[in-house]
Amino acid sequence: MQIGRWNHQTSGGSSGEHSRSPYPSRYKGRGGTRYSGTRDRNRPSDRYSSSGRGHASPHRRGFGAFGETEAEIEKFMNKSFVTAEEPAYVPEHKFSDFDVDDRLKKNIATKGYELPTPIQDKAIPHILLDKDVVGLAETGTGKTAAFLVPLIDKIMKRPQERVLVMAPTRELAVQIERELAGFAKGLGFRGMVAVGGANIAPQISALRHVPAFVIGTPGRLKDLMERKALDLSGFGTVVLDEADRMLDMGFIDDMRFILSHMRHERHTLFFSATMSKEIERLIGDFLSDPVIISVKARDTSRNVEQDVVRIPRSADKFETLAQMLEGSEFSRVLVFGRTKFGVEKLAKELSRRHIHAESIHGNKTHSARTRALEAFKRGSVSVLVATDVAARGLDIPSVSHVINYDLPSTYEDYVHRIGRTGRAANKGKALTFVRER
Repeated sequence: MQIGRWNHQTSGGSSGEHSRSPYPSRYKGRGGTRYSGTRDRNRPSDRYSSSGRGHASPHRRGFGAFGETEAEIEKFMNKSFVTAEEPAYVPEHKFSDFDVDDRLKKNIATKGYELPTPIQDKAIPHILLDKDVVGLAETGTGKTAAFLVPLIDKIMKRPQERVLVMAPTRELAVQIERELAGFAKGLGFRGMVAVGGANIAPQISALRHVPAFVIGTPGRLKDLMERKALDLSGFGTVVLDEADRMLDMGFIDDMRFILSHMRHERHTLFFSATMSKEIERLIGDFLSDPVIISVKARDTSRNVEQDVVRIPRSADKFETLAQMLEGSEFSRVLVFGRTKFGVEKLAKELSRRHIHAESIHGNKTHSARTRALEAFKRGSVSVLVATDVAARGLDIPSVSHVINYDLPSTYEDYVHRIGRTGRAANKGKALTFVRER
């Protein structure tokens, strides 16, 4: 069953001549922007690059990275591409129309929600009927509320029910719990977060209070189960959020282990940005006669202007980045690198140049990653340097630019990276550094 498509025309890449670059003339060049400065001879040109050839994830690309051919580079540019205006989506419901508890409706209204997004509009009625649902939607489309609103109502009507939410990253798990706290304020139940990189003792203690919602990453959830701190036999509802990302990160065995310890007859909600063969197999294994809801937009946001920064072989890549970030238009910038070591080194060197920067990557503790993310959201730091751990799920307001300092491994990774800007009705810019041969 296919429910309500919300399709955009894919922009593809750029063709023909590009419009005038908004960046200083020193960046402009053929096929995008270009830096024409000279390299500091005392340093290697890519000394803060977090990748090199041959370091892509082997199961995804083999050697190299996406964007190494001219045909692939074209996909990083949409400056001259014109698309027709699309009609605004008209929802079938208002939040006030949904058959949920009036106290929950009040909290929804307090958060300023009136009209649902397409995924919320299509999914909530089916989830309220306890149907298994597959939601195909990118991050930033409101899918967290799409499953939280009906599941909170379920807990209010059936207090004995418990809900497990699996997410691929600590940051996404924390974000879901914060959304839950807002929707469930004053309703008499709690949720908790179980993620790696954080002290496990407080999480074990929180589980003793029998929270209605347990939100966690697969590795830590499995750890808690093996310690006998988490018993899933009483959980009748599970949400697999960003399932494709969990698959990419190698969590499939943990996911299967966790689900095998839940009730066989359960309510399963499955959200993914893509529908690969592996995802189809998971759906067949985990869900029962699901309703499939696709509200996938086009691959790249129409609100994101995309271009490349071509770095001549003689130029210093880090100097190019530092000079760009000194521009006043680069107000809140997310810079993506490919390795934890390179990301950390890049953030430290930017800070030494008096460009306020923080980093997020897998080697940082949960508390350090949370502090860095909150500082970036508050505007205390203007640049967040991150691995692809920050490419999905995170809702960071008002990101002016995404810079791909290192090439992504796949086009899908590129799409998720640039999706951190141009969110909602805002405009954003995405720039990809490409070393000229």
